[in-house]
Amino acid sequence: METFAFLGLSALQTETLNILLIIAACSAAYCFIVGEITRNNSQMDKLWSILPAIYTWVVAVKGGFDARLVLMAVLATAWGARLTFNFALKGAYSWKFWSGEEDYRWPWLRKRPEFQPYWKWVLFDFLFISIYQNFLVLLTTLPAVAAMGSARPFGWQDVIAAILMAWFIGYEATADMQQWRFQSTKWAMIKEGKKLEELPAPYNKGFNTTGLWNVSRHPNYLGEQCIWVSFYLFSIAAGAGVLNWTICGAVLLILLFMGSSWLGEYLSKSKYPEYENYIKKVNRYFPGRPYNK
Repeated sequence: METFAFLGLSALQTETLNILLIIAACSAAYCFIVGEITRNNSQMDKLWSILPAIYTWVVAVKGGFDARLVLMAVLATAWGARLTFNFALKGAYSWKFWSGEEDYRWPWLRKRPEFQPYWKWVLFDFLFISIYQNFLVLLTTLPAVAAMGSARPFGWQDVIAAILMAWFIGYEATADMQQWRFQSTKWAMIKEGKKLEELPAPYNKGFNTTGLWNVSRHPNYLGEQCIWVSFYLFSIAAGAGVLNWTICGAVLLILLFMGSSWLGEYLSKSKYPEYENYIKKVNRYFPGRPYNK
């Protein structure tokens, strides 16, 4: 029970964290083994939106269904249900659970000279895709562990954290739906035999510049990062301190999305000539001046 003594955790918190680590380790092993056997490395992508709900409900149960913990679990579940639905729209899930649409970045990376010969990719899959991403998802939910057994009653700080998280879930949902509608319409016209440059504006650019995407290059990423920063606020409300050990999840998530947005934009610039101009005019995350005047 002294495993996490350096974090100042109680016996209950330590016991709960050990359970969560076992779940994360099993998930990492599954993602690596199935991903390599099937050559579909999006196994973790499928679990990304499901695991936080599992983790937070484990915490809520172990915490005796404390009001704060239940609210955190409900919000994490709402976030996960919304994101799972959005991912399902893209064809990521199949009754053959190991198959489904693979994230377009993984095939591109696999072909890169940096990952040749293949054993280099296997190592990357094992360390980054399977292990690091699984434990990053776990880290983002650890504010729930920090809130266990709190002597502070549910209060106004919890209400603020809940309102912020709910609002950013809605913000991300709006951005994802706008992106889905744009891409669906674009590809429907392309499948009819039209070339990209023949499509009506704004579809002829190839990338979305409407709605939230008109004032932010990655409004969905902004929403996702702010969701887990808001989730971290619950640990502050529980009395863990303004800067406590569970902040590492939100910080590492922000760093991950910085890298992900860079890679996505690198690929977009290679496909769409206008994207470079889009980058010059529109902020990466926070809404700013519009792209279309």
